Amino acid sequence: MGRLETADKQSVHIVENEIQASIDQIFSRLERLEILSSKEPPNKRQNARLRVDQLKYDVQHLQTALRNFQHRRHAREQQERQREELLSRTFTTNDSDTTIPMDESLQFNSSLQKVHNGMDDLILDGHNILDGLRTQRLTLKGTQKKILDIANMLGLSNTVMRLIEKRAFQDKYFMIENSILLCCPGWSAIAQ
Repeated sequence: MGRLETADKQSVHIVENEIQASIDQIFSRLERLEILSSKEPPNKRQNARLRVDQLKYDVQHLQTALRNFQHRRHAREQQERQREELLSRTFTTNDSDTTIPMDESLQFNSSLQKVHNGMDDLILDGHNILDGLRTQRLTLKGTQKKILDIANMLGLSNTVMRLIEKRAFQDKYFMIENSILLCCPGWSAIAQ
């Protein structure tokens, strides 16, 4: 990624392709590693899977960083093209007043393009948040299993274990309900 930041305009595409190829190769190796981790002895299996999941999470962050860089580069190139277009435009004088002929459809198109780019950014941010939540979920599931195993070793009764699982189930729905109320401003006014 450091080479990508310092690459010149001609070689930036080559570096991007190299990075994307490396990320794809890592993903394929992680799939193989995941298969191999399932063949580990039971006492090492969960730790191996947790490490594989962490590696997947790190590679997804690299993929997102590459996409963000490509998006910024594209926006920068578009600004440079627009700047060159503006500088190469010839201006006409009209009774000592300088006017720039503006086309309303061009303004409308550029406004739509800005909105489109903004929506792409929002979708990308939402995708990144969902990826983060998925990895947190996997981590928390692994932690929950470890806690339940420790509790079984300590000799907690099945009744206490069921109460803990029931509480976790109820907390999940409480969290979902609060997320909906937080994300939908109209609903939060109704709830109050």
